[in-house]
Amino acid sequence: MRFLSRLLRQALCLLLPVALLVPGWAKPADLAPFQADAAASQMSLVLPTYPLTQDEVKAQAENAIKTADAALTALAAQDPAKATFASTFAAYDAITARVGDAYAIAGTVAESALDKTMRDTANEMSVKLQEWSVGLDYRADLYQILKAFADTKPRLDPQEQRLVDDQMRAYRRAGLNLPANERTEVEKLRKDLAGLTTEFAVNINNARAPLDFTAEEMAGVPQSFLDSPGVKQADGKYRVLANVTWHAVAIAENADNAATRRAVNVARNSLARETNVPVLSKLVALRGEIARRLGYATWADYQTEVKMAKTGATAVKFEEELSLGLQPKFAAEMETLRGLKAKHIGRADAQLDPWDISYYTNKLLKDRYAVDTEALRVYFPYQATLDGMFAIYQKIFGLKFTEVTPPYVWAPGVQLYVVQDSATGTPMGAFYLDMFPREGKFNHFACFPQKAGGVMADGRYDLPVVALMCNFPAPSADKPSLLKQSDVVTLFHEFGHVMHGVLSRSRFVAQTGFAVPQDFVEAPSQMLENWVWDKAVLDTFAADYRDPSKKIPAAAIAALVAARQATEGYATRRQLSLGLLDLALHAVPTDEAARLDVVAVTNAVLERVTIAPPPDTAFVAYFGHLAGGYDAGYYGYMWAKVMALDMASEFQKAPGGFLDEKVGRRLRDEVYGVGHSRDVTVSVEKFLGRPRSQEPFLEYIGIKK
Repeated sequence: MRFLSRLLRQALCLLLPVALLVPGWAKPADLAPFQADAAASQMSLVLPTYPLTQDEVKAQAENAIKTADAALTALAAQDPAKATFASTFAAYDAITARVGDAYAIAGTVAESALDKTMRDTANEMSVKLQEWSVGLDYRADLYQILKAFADTKPRLDPQEQRLVDDQMRAYRRAGLNLPANERTEVEKLRKDLAGLTTEFAVNINNARAPLDFTAEEMAGVPQSFLDSPGVKQADGKYRVLANVTWHAVAIAENADNAATRRAVNVARNSLARETNVPVLSKLVALRGEIARRLGYATWADYQTEVKMAKTGATAVKFEEELSLGLQPKFAAEMETLRGLKAKHIGRADAQLDPWDISYYTNKLLKDRYAVDTEALRVYFPYQATLDGMFAIYQKIFGLKFTEVTPPYVWAPGVQLYVVQDSATGTPMGAFYLDMFPREGKFNHFACFPQKAGGVMADGRYDLPVVALMCNFPAPSADKPSLLKQSDVVTLFHEFGHVMHGVLSRSRFVAQTGFAVPQDFVEAPSQMLENWVWDKAVLDTFAADYRDPSKKIPAAAIAALVAARQATEGYATRRQLSLGLLDLALHAVPTDEAARLDVVAVTNAVLERVTIAPPPDTAFVAYFGHLAGGYDAGYYGYMWAKVMALDMASEFQKAPGGFLDEKVGRRLRDEVYGVGHSRDVTVSVEKFLGRPRSQEPFLEYIGIKK
């Protein structure tokens, strides 16, 4: 399942975001000339084929399996004495990559199709493809031919040897060294696990929580929200969809009525509770049983073996020590918020509730730091922000983005862009944008691989394709979509994943950009969040949409930074609480996993590390990362962030600051470009030109030694 697991969605919901080369109004270009340019450079720019009917969804998945099975059977049947690296490991990588592409497309349809029956069918095919990939690990004929070649100890280059070593390790982790009957049982358990993870994700996507409020109950909520499509109802009430992130955030930060905030908070923390709590209990138990049978003390040990952390204990230690170090800052911040509430409601003994945190944090930003996040929206109209981000990334990475007419889009408004090297014009890949919410669509923010890049049998490089799915506020009849500054942070982050996917030039698909260890995969994107806090960067695109001559004042940006640092203790502890609740489920001894009360255990972690959740709620049931490949891996967000801020510091001290092209090119070549073709520690330190440091992270959160 290794080749499919690396294609699981990247950067799921962020729980925290020159001359313009791509004007939003420009007519899209034709795709064909770019494809011709790619062919002339010994490359292939071929877009995925998206199924248009349920039958096509099934046929595409089944044909991918059938084609791969035939090719793999031929691979296994070759004479071991004549086997070569190209006919074994390289061939295996290329063959399974095409099934990985089919899995990526099925996942995209499942998360984005307008028709529910298409989404349901795609989810069924996702399970089928995952089950096939699990079974692939247990094909004795393939194992024997690959092992026979590996045992000859051939002379290989470092990337080839890495591919061999990783594949043989994957076989060991699948239990190929177990007796036949035990191996068969592990295979069955892993297939069951694949089905349960899909069920967990589907339940989240299907969860709905519409709540209607009167105008009085919505006091304090911005008019921009009240005027948003679908909010005002025929009876004069306002509908809040607790399952839509930006709806929930708007209420949490702005609703003066505590009962309104509480209702939305409870509804959001209860999403998918009835359906997913039993599913999660089964998932945790099943993971523990698989780990036990494979000889690991915990599921976290199994998962982290292939990551930078290496053991579950290391991940727990990292999170707990960071949490402890933040305690003084966190406690001071919480007391500040409690004091604001006490003053606001006229009760000295006031205590903070979960639905108070965002509201009083927002008041703190406005009252103490003169930061009005709603007022700042006028500087971030969606299209100008997108174009400005494009211009920045094109500049620092030496690229050019051109919108082209897509042969097919899965929903109205989806756009397609081709990426070229700006100096040579050589195509680098392509990306889709699907940026606004709609019924049935994936409801967070993520980059979805569509097609992995790698060298094909004829020597040409098959260029990668990715898709960015977001849920920014849609434009209204008389006003453009206006983003919050935090939305812009999210946009810069998620597009960093696009860059990681498109710029990777690994020879083998198993070593492509997203195949890096999961506790590093967020770092190249988290690093780019720093751009949004810099005056020089913001001045290139952020302007009042009503009067573009007005830029964000330097004082406002300084206040934003000061306000962020004033609340970073809670924000960081919140992230740590998510990592620790994940580890509380997965870093327990395997014989305890089946007995865990998943709600009680995770709610206790939230209470210990941040604040107690509302009674009788189950945030964990809606925590999609637990089925999105981040089980025993959510700690990686914070692990990666420490490295991300270290890498960002190289731009800060460069002559061109965050727009420095030399540092940008070094990042493109040493981190994005090499992907997983070498150890990421080597890549990071080659980019830095020095050993890694935690100092930039401590400075970022406002702790100076």
